[in-house]
Amino acid sequence: MSSAVVIPAAGLGLRLGGETPKAFREVGGESLLVHAVRGLKAATAADLVCFVIAVPPGTEEAVGKELEPYVGDVQLLVVPGGAERPDSVRAALEVVPVDGIDCILVHDAARAFVPVEVIERVVDAVRAGAQAVVPVVPVTDTIKRVAPSGEVVDTPARSTLVAVQTPQGFSPEALRRAHAVEVLGATDDAMLCERLGITVMTVEGSADAFKVTRPQDLLLAEALLAERRLA
Repeated sequence: MSSAVVIPAAGLGLRLGGETPKAFREVGGESLLVHAVRGLKAATAADLVCFVIAVPPGTEEAVGKELEPYVGDVQLLVVPGGAERPDSVRAALEVVPVDGIDCILVHDAARAFVPVEVIERVVDAVRAGAQAVVPVVPVTDTIKRVAPSGEVVDTPARSTLVAVQTPQGFSPEALRRAHAVEVLGATDDAMLCERLGITVMTVEGSADAFKVTRPQDLLLAEALLAERRLA
């Protein structure tokens, strides 16, 4: 069987600043989206056969030309994204092939440097029977829940908390069912599955799969890329 990858890359990334949408900001002379696609393609055990990229409307042709050199023999489909992340994922899902796909990965271009082994752990877990899988890393900060008025409600035990990364992996049926229901405020696809009672499993993530969100994250990405090029 084979995997497909959905990358919602239509967001502006306002916290990162600048006029260029976040997925197209450059690190080491190439866009985050290019780095993300190259990293996913390197996960040979995932058996990727299809990339579906949701981009700002009107940029489909330009993005397709930019990514074509990096996808090899993997099918590349570029579609116009929506106003919100779930809208872009749904738009991409509409063109993901139905036959022959046993795992759909949903990945953020902003996590452009996720290691190959993390990608393959996610796919392996889906193929082992999990309907939804997320890579996670331990939380190192103390986390507090606060009331709307600002006072602390409680402090959850750190041992019960994890930070969730991408790519997240799903059985095609579970992901399509999750996106068939409108859920307000969902920040990732696993949350949509949770709302339907679908069990979400975890696998080990990586510190290298950090999300580029703020300007200082670009500096960290540049340092990581330089380190990898020297390895």
